Amino acid sequence: TVAHDSHNLIVAGMNDTDMLTAAQEVVRMGGGCVVVREGSIIATLPLPIAGLMSDKGLVEVAEGVRELNRATQKLGCSYNPFMLISFLALPVIPSLKLTDRGLVDVDAFDFTGLWTD
Repeated sequence: TVAHDSHNLIVAGMNDTDMLTAAQEVVRMGGGCVVVREGSIIATLPLPIAGLMSDKGLVEVAEGVRELNRATQKLGCSYNPFMLISFLALPVIPSLKLTDRGLVDVDAFDFTGLWTD
């Protein structure tokens, strides 16, 4: 739910079942980040204040972030996917951005599809 500027829920994954499980857990938590593998939730970071902030202390939140990073690394991800996703939705910086109205080509200032003819 950390998805600048509109902070809607964004789900990314390799299969519909895991993505649905992640989305349902984020909704249950009231916002945040989740990692799911083969139907099991393996890491969470609840962010119940507007889906952006925690009601926990710094030490607990930092450990939650480390847990998310360890979980994504176990899935083979060598970068922080949560940071990437949060900026994928920021439609004021180039080039392709995901919004609640569709995929936007920021350079052309227009909506676009995934594939061109």
